[in-house]
Amino acid sequence: MILLDGKAVSLGIQETIKTEVRMRFTPETAPKLCVILVGENPASASYVKTKCAMAQRLGFRHELHHFPADVSSDQIEARIDALNADPDCDALFVQLPLPKHLDSVALANRVRSEKDADGLTRASMGALLLGESHGFQPCTPRGIIRLLDAYGIELSGKEAVVVGRSNIVGKPMGVLLQQRHATVTTCHTKTLDLANHVKRADILVAAVGVPHLIKGEWIKPGAVIVDAGFTKTADGTILGDVEFEAASLRASHITPVPGGVGPMTVITLMAQTLHAALRRKTPSKSEN
Repeated sequence: MILLDGKAVSLGIQETIKTEVRMRFTPETAPKLCVILVGENPASASYVKTKCAMAQRLGFRHELHHFPADVSSDQIEARIDALNADPDCDALFVQLPLPKHLDSVALANRVRSEKDADGLTRASMGALLLGESHGFQPCTPRGIIRLLDAYGIELSGKEAVVVGRSNIVGKPMGVLLQQRHATVTTCHTKTLDLANHVKRADILVAAVGVPHLIKGEWIKPGAVIVDAGFTKTADGTILGDVEFEAASLRASHITPVPGGVGPMTVITLMAQTLHAALRRKTPSKSEN
């Protein structure tokens, strides 16, 4: 069994990005990532801290716009509009989840597509569905594909099962796997006889957020398992959606939790921020 080490793959990509930043930018013109954080959600604050720390490590500029939990939608919209109009801001995202009084879909979609390094706006999702190369892609699915490529995992013709149907991971993951010529089944918590679907999978991506939903005995011998689940228990233990120990006895490759999908999500955001900055530095003729 081989561990799909997202942390190690991420380190290699980091070096490539740092070299590109040094060659193409000065400290004053380096890629700039802007983050909007609302409230004091501990998980959200931790994710933002990790992303900002990575941006700094890569030589990016970064800017945090932190609002109280009771902020009005008008205030967030005004800040998004200002950052959209700011030529010095290359990439912008709104950290989810948001407080219930805010429309997360509407606010996320207010970000201009050329700054949507998170890949979650309607424009980015539409480009993904149509197979267009100019759009950004949701970071977790894109990072998973990059991780599989790094380990030489063949996807064409394989039976792929995605457990999860979120807009952030499950749905776009299915599209990316189809684009690589896998035959894709999408399952979720309401799927009847989930075990038999999983047992067919040559490639399994679990992204539903239910600890140990996928049992080790369900895994097809030799399957490749990507566990995008991440749940912290009351005692601080972090669990994925797959029973790791039991599944690793049957799988050919498996991601650890943590250290598998998470680092690939963050580095994909950084790679897409760099791409946005390069577009700003050298705009295409259609953008002039």
